[in-house]
Amino acid sequence: MNQTVSYYDEYAKEYCAATADADMSFCRGKFMDCLPTGAHILDAGCGSGRDSKVFLEKGFSVTAMDASEKMCKEAEKLLGQAVLQLSFEKINYHNEFDGIWACASLLHVAKSEINSVIQNLKSALKPDGILYVSFKYGTEERIAQGRLFNDYDESLLITLLKGNDFTVNDVFITEDVREEKQGEKWVNAVCKKN
Repeated sequence: MNQTVSYYDEYAKEYCAATADADMSFCRGKFMDCLPTGAHILDAGCGSGRDSKVFLEKGFSVTAMDASEKMCKEAEKLLGQAVLQLSFEKINYHNEFDGIWACASLLHVAKSEINSVIQNLKSALKPDGILYVSFKYGTEERIAQGRLFNDYDESLLITLLKGNDFTVNDVFITEDVREEKQGEKWVNAVCKKN
């Protein structure tokens, strides 16, 4: 994970520029539809802050976090509020959030550590809280461009979430919305804490 964080520290500006306009409205809509008005959302691995900005504009309360110090600084510029520099392993909230948005972020967690990270997120959610996750589609654990990636398919993702005592509301496949990544697929899930 340290190697992955170092990558984002080094390329924060470039990464933010490349992802700031990615249209995640379809996935965000599925997530927001499950939340109460004015819900408190944890944007876990917020990157540029793109999605946090939309959540704030929609009237939600947002706590944004990222493991990369440089990414936090970029997101703070966009959001006009503090962004926590925090890794998934250090999340220590209890019954705090109505929803957690983990868009293209948990894919950097090793398979050997993913269950404990999901448990951290579950603990941070209020009863019946909603978790959104997305992963590149596949079954590999690999290093690419200096970053660790863990890929999931529908079956692996459902097993992961049910095994951590979530009710899976929806699992769906999407195409990467970035033009230069056309043809790459993602698996997404919206689930509820039991």
